[in-house]
Amino acid sequence: MLRKIAATVMLATLAACDAPPSPAADADAEPSPATQPQAAPPSQAVPRAADTDRHQSIVFVGTSLTAGYGIGAEYAYPAVIQAKIDSAGLPFRVVNAGISGETSAGGLARIDWTLQRKVDVLVLELGANDMLRGLSVEQLKHNLRRIIDRTREKYADAEIVILGMEAAPNLGPAYVAAFRSVYRDLAEEYDAAYVPFFLEGVATVPELNQEDGIHPTAEGQRIIAETVWKRLEPVLRKRVRERA
Repeated sequence: MLRKIAATVMLATLAACDAPPSPAADADAEPSPATQPQAAPPSQAVPRAADTDRHQSIVFVGTSLTAGYGIGAEYAYPAVIQAKIDSAGLPFRVVNAGISGETSAGGLARIDWTLQRKVDVLVLELGANDMLRGLSVEQLKHNLRRIIDRTREKYADAEIVILGMEAAPNLGPAYVAAFRSVYRDLAEEYDAAYVPFFLEGVATVPELNQEDGIHPTAEGQRIIAETVWKRLEPVLRKRVRERA
């Protein structure tokens, strides 16, 4: 029940608060420079050349929820996860490639640009804006699958972490079930780490969201980081062991 209420309240206005995504009529087309993500702030910057031999890269591809809408990327959950990584002494650097208003088609259109940097772990947080813009569940699944395929084509040993979302229940039980299954099915298909609803415990909680009631505060982002970290940390530690 919590997930249904959270999805209804949050997803009903998420698109209105996000900037519109770049056009992506042909999701498989090479993105133009104008559609490429802006450089991340220093805390989320691409690893320096001097770091590449010692650190692996975790790239977060997502929406305003990942970008840190309203509070800044330095307070978004990827930055909080970087602090956890540093505290644990793990050799990873976070790259926040979240974009407000992003759809799965936009993520796919930009993926080749994103993959110019080394990707050791790809964290996918896409789908809410697809649903709000009336895009089909089948197209969402296709786009996410192509993002994963292109990542694995370039970096065969890349780990995948899928952050699930919930569809608004007023779209009907069939749509809700199909939407939810996209993330679960892809996680099984690609043997990916999976978070069923990464806003669990944050969505619809007034004190954990900004005035719009949708985008998390810094404290809400810290809770999201804890939720994601439970699935991400084992992936990172396994990767370290395999390369020891």
